[in-house]
Amino acid sequence: MTVHFIGAGPGAADLITVRGRDLLARCPVCLYAGSIVPPEMLAWCAPGARLVDTAPLSLDEIEAEYQAAHAAGQDVARLHSGDLSMWSAVAEQMRRLDRLGIPYTLTPGVPAFAAAAATLGRELTIPAEAQSLVLTRVSGRASPMPEGETLAGFGASGATLAIHLAIHALDRVVAELTPLYGADCPVAIVAHASWPNEKIIRGTLGTIEAAFAADPVERTAIIFVGRTLGAEGFRESALYDPDYQRRFRGRDGL
Repeated sequence: MTVHFIGAGPGAADLITVRGRDLLARCPVCLYAGSIVPPEMLAWCAPGARLVDTAPLSLDEIEAEYQAAHAAGQDVARLHSGDLSMWSAVAEQMRRLDRLGIPYTLTPGVPAFAAAAATLGRELTIPAEAQSLVLTRVSGRASPMPEGETLAGFGASGATLAIHLAIHALDRVVAELTPLYGADCPVAIVAHASWPNEKIIRGTLGTIEAAFAADPVERTAIIFVGRTLGAEGFRESALYDPDYQRRFRGRDGL
């Protein structure tokens, strides 16, 4: 028996990986985060599979589900939204499985920021504009930010920021980043990326609060801040320059 942690992706049912879909199809038990995983994704589960919505459950109750499946010799598909590597609460579950001696695997999913960038139609790293992307959030009741991990600290780098779980603190984001990026710096809020009701709110650090107030969204939104969002006259990458020599081109003189 194995517990298979699966990144469900950002929302659209067909953005799950092939491996994740195949695991769902063969596991007799599926635990899923019903508060955010779309119900359409459960269609990939095996007919007759036991489906457990973990949204109302405590960690102890989720552990009990793992133990029951282990005793029955039944593989479990544990479906989480987005990707498992960030803000997934998978680490604490794996720690408990280690203590119980229950094996598990991890299958990555399409992260929400990648789906949101696709919705925007933007590359988040642009030559000579920004070559770094910072994935961060603000402190909340569930998890405070460690000392030193601040918006101002990350913003001082000039990198493109993808700020998760912070739509309720948009005023704070604007106040802390405007001195660093300037009021004219592009901002984009993407809500429910890849869902049928996805929405984009565009503006700058100087205008985004008014734009948001006129058309607000709740939860499941990412705030992007950075010059790459509006970059147009940037230089082209050297990667495809005809004079750029690299080993895969097979040009003379290599």
